[in-house]
Amino acid sequence: MPRFTVIVPAFRVQAYLHACLDSVLGQSFKDFEIVVVDDCSPDACGPIADDYARRDPRVTALHLPHNAGLGPARNAGMERATGDYLIFLDGDDTLLPESLQAIADRIGATGDPDVLMYDYARTYWSGRSVRNVLADRLDQRGPASFRLADRPELLHLLMVVWNKAYRRSFVEAEGFTFPPGYYEDTPWTYPVLMSAGSIAVLDAVCVSYRQRRRGNILSTTSEKHFDIFDQYDRVFAFLDARPELDVWRPVLFRRMLDHFCAVHASPDRLPRPSRAAFFRRATASCRRYRTPGAPAPRRTRLRHGLLRLGARRTYRALAATRRIGDGLRRGAAALHRAVRGAALQAHYRVQRRLPLRPRDAVFATGEHGGYAGEPAAIEATARDLVPGLRTTWICDPRHAHTVPPGTRALTPGTFAYGSALARSTYLVNDGPFDRRLAKRRGQILLQTHRGTPLSTVGTDLLDRPAAARDTDFEQLLRDVDRWDFALSANPHSTLVRERAYPSGYTTLEHGSPRNDVYHRAEPAEVARLRETLSIPAGATALLYAPAPRDYRRVQRPALDLERLIRVLGPQFVILDRAPGTPGGSRPRTTTHPRIIDVTGHPSPETLALASDALITDYASLMFDYVNLDRPVVLHLDAIEAYEAARGTYFDITAFPPGVVARGQDELFDIFATDHWRGSRSAQLRAGFRARFCPYDDGNAAERVVRRVFLGETDGLPLPVPPSARRTALPAQQDPAEARVAQG
Repeated sequence: MPRFTVIVPAFRVQAYLHACLDSVLGQSFKDFEIVVVDDCSPDACGPIADDYARRDPRVTALHLPHNAGLGPARNAGMERATGDYLIFLDGDDTLLPESLQAIADRIGATGDPDVLMYDYARTYWSGRSVRNVLADRLDQRGPASFRLADRPELLHLLMVVWNKAYRRSFVEAEGFTFPPGYYEDTPWTYPVLMSAGSIAVLDAVCVSYRQRRRGNILSTTSEKHFDIFDQYDRVFAFLDARPELDVWRPVLFRRMLDHFCAVHASPDRLPRPSRAAFFRRATASCRRYRTPGAPAPRRTRLRHGLLRLGARRTYRALAATRRIGDGLRRGAAALHRAVRGAALQAHYRVQRRLPLRPRDAVFATGEHGGYAGEPAAIEATARDLVPGLRTTWICDPRHAHTVPPGTRALTPGTFAYGSALARSTYLVNDGPFDRRLAKRRGQILLQTHRGTPLSTVGTDLLDRPAAARDTDFEQLLRDVDRWDFALSANPHSTLVRERAYPSGYTTLEHGSPRNDVYHRAEPAEVARLRETLSIPAGATALLYAPAPRDYRRVQRPALDLERLIRVLGPQFVILDRAPGTPGGSRPRTTTHPRIIDVTGHPSPETLALASDALITDYASLMFDYVNLDRPVVLHLDAIEAYEAARGTYFDITAFPPGVVARGQDELFDIFATDHWRGSRSAQLRAGFRARFCPYDDGNAAERVVRRVFLGETDGLPLPVPPSARRTALPAQQDPAEARVAQG
């Protein structure tokens, strides 16, 4: 008997069915069966199902004699099911990698509950993926399993069948089946959740819910949407048969009215001539099942009241008034932004006519992020070395807590922000400042950049449109012309950037200030950082930090971390720092206790200090990490695609900072055989460090501050010889590797 039966109804989804079935068959968890129910589909769904059934004995193709609809198709699948748990997956959706393993683990950890609820992400035709906005309802803290009365907020989640796993013996004992018609999920999900003796949750995205542009039921204009009334009749009939569940009547009544209002408001569902009849049916259902007692917002109560009274004209007038009000509010907000923008510009022009403040300095990162990177390292040193210096950090308000005491945090777009840019003598950034900045005579702008460039940057991207995207190169050069100084970590960076960012600035080849911490951190500080990241004592922590594929709109994981953690064994943990995406953050797909999601962590330096080795691909973090003299492993998947789209300044495979894997299996072998931290790894790292870290000795920030803020050109601290440099000790170090590093 398999652990899971995955039931896939198929009707007019031939374009998506391959991806759906492949997403299940490709799972690392193998104890399952698939029942594909061809609902007499007029396209190729039937032959596709037969083809999969021939190739894999776990797949059963079931063909219905006539089109019965989604509910009866699922019922037919349940009749063939033999698994412990039922999982429903629509033919145009997919399971995310490792979902079945995560579901199986959570079911085992929560004592085989009747129902396990998990999360989903909406995936659009563009590839953009957005996690369910109510994901916080799936918080796993608290009792492992519970009844619905303990967490009634779960009813606010999308009431669909495919975001849950159901214990088959529970479903059969209760006699649950799906009705025909649209909205068939409604009389299934509510009774199932109310009846379940035990419910558990999994805070992980397991399903990719495809948002089809055309062809899905919810965007089909049809009178079949009237089926919603029959479905709620079934829900309340279920309550009539179960008096012990009467406590849920007020809640279901409110949910029903919300559902009716949503269908009536949708422009795509009801034919215009049918809208009045739909409203009358809704009013009748409202009066039939009215059960006061469930709280609702005031605006919702008004809408529900009009529906109950059958006041359709007033209801429509209220909706029209609300639309007009929303439009007026949007117009007023736009006018307010325009007036405020003009006022800010006028304020900035006035401030530019006032004298510069010789002891004021402004620091920022390109995305107005938190206190981190080269600007933060320089700011901290400048406060110590420059008498009377007043520093300001420009950041989004949500990052203000990262700014240290003694440094003022400013929000972009405020009047104080305009004053700071207009009157501060020193401007330091690792990206572009506000494009409206008109640099004054006497102002000094220091561009710190972000690490050492491996991938193509600046004007070298002109002939690489996939990576350059919508870069405004004219604006880029206007920004470059403002620079007085540009920081460089090594001769390679100097040669690349003076060509890629052509202008008359002065290059400061002083090293990377953000790497100073690698030469100054004490063991106690490293231990504290590991504790804040929940790294178990004695564990070996691998930092996985790949570079973003900026030629892709959606970032997809290149490495199966759950397989890797199984290869590594229980003494390892992985710090997973996913690359940034144009559309937002990557949805969380795993709850594995030894994979720690650090994607939102503001400081790569902290993550590097807390880890024992780095796994990356093309990220510039490798140039910094070798200062720690800890192992680096390169996972260079799809290197040809990366080279073609983005390009690199040298062949990283010919001169790597550590051992190189071209694919996942090769990477797993490297860790299984311990080559990742052997003598060859140490030799490669030493050569890489000698070439790219000649000035990283813990004193880079001091050299920069003395040159830029104090005007010193002679007597700057000379680079410490590599043999005399001090490096922060890792939590774990292989003895053989330590001997190589020392000798």
